[in-house]
Amino acid sequence: MKILVLNAGSSSQKSCLYEITGALPDHPPQPVWEAAVDWTHHQGFAQIKIKTAGGAVLEEEIRTTSRPDVIAYLLNSLAQGETQVISQPSDIQVVGHRVVHGGPDYKESVVVTTEVKAAIARLAAFAPSHNPANLEGIEAIEMSLGSIPQVAVFDTAFHAQLPDAAAIYAGPYEWVEQGIRRYGFHGISHQYCARRAAQILERDLHSLRLITCHLGNGCSLAAISQGHSIDTTMGFTPLDGLMMGTRSGSVDPGILIHLLRQETYTADELDQLLNKASGLKGISGISADMRQIVEAIAANNPRAQLALDIYVHRLRSSIGAMLASLGGLDALIFTAGVGENSPLVRAAACKAFEFLGLKVDLEKNEQSPVDQDISTSDSAVRVMVIHTQEDWEIARACWQLL
Repeated sequence: MKILVLNAGSSSQKSCLYEITGALPDHPPQPVWEAAVDWTHHQGFAQIKIKTAGGAVLEEEIRTTSRPDVIAYLLNSLAQGETQVISQPSDIQVVGHRVVHGGPDYKESVVVTTEVKAAIARLAAFAPSHNPANLEGIEAIEMSLGSIPQVAVFDTAFHAQLPDAAAIYAGPYEWVEQGIRRYGFHGISHQYCARRAAQILERDLHSLRLITCHLGNGCSLAAISQGHSIDTTMGFTPLDGLMMGTRSGSVDPGILIHLLRQETYTADELDQLLNKASGLKGISGISADMRQIVEAIAANNPRAQLALDIYVHRLRSSIGAMLASLGGLDALIFTAGVGENSPLVRAAACKAFEFLGLKVDLEKNEQSPVDQDISTSDSAVRVMVIHTQEDWEIARACWQLL
């Protein structure tokens, strides 16, 4: 089965093609073709980088802001030129899409129908930066490939079984009736990492109590028991929870009321402030990139040090909250850009939990581990670094459905 995966964001897009022959493999295979698109590099242009398993590479910038145009370009690159890996676009048998928000109704991956598309559009009110781009990707495939089966894989679905006590906010009950509740995000990544951890540990996933730490530009934790998310840090929107690259994470809602009354902020200005001008960038005044924060700390920048200190404090506090929901812990898992690449953050987060008997092997931690257990042999809790592969998780969902 040839499965094309589209992971469309508001300003970028990742795509890849998997070819599965026979049974579904236990471990992620290498995509036969991968593409990354960035609309932020040069205004009015799409920067495209394509590579194949055979080693071919194509880098090009095309003048367009149209997602359908870019997807048509990518489909052509699959079937012709140096990056050709299939005879024709119609060889693709299914297209899988990451869709950020599935609301209360979509608790698992589904084949896209007119009804599903309408729901994704309606739920754009909950995820205005993501769902419209996800829907645009679906419609662009329809334009290029016609009635090919498409699958929507929802980022919220993995958290659909959160108990009400974890999911419902302590506001008026009418909020529940309006769909205002904790949905959680990064579910595709959390689900993949939980499954991969069980494989590495050679344990039954349903027997494990896990905390997965997805630490990228966006950050969230999940408490996983019996293979299901039972608590998570992101909430009604991806703004809730941990300190992130440019997002504030949880703040006292009274601050927002204060700003609305005293500073005459508009809703859009608050949105910009909390989502784009806070977090590591807002505190440090330097960058949302943890690597640049660490470089500034080495140069004795006090605001960079403060940004890291807040980040680690919030991370430790939230790990503690997830630990309480689980009632114990078998493995603590780090993934995504910071989680996979910052030994400093991993070590600092773990240090607070040495009282549990959790011990990190500092040498392993520094050696750029990938899909490895970095705890000592006598640690009471396993500590793991896992390279998240959301695209493969989406491809798996397509294979299982079709």
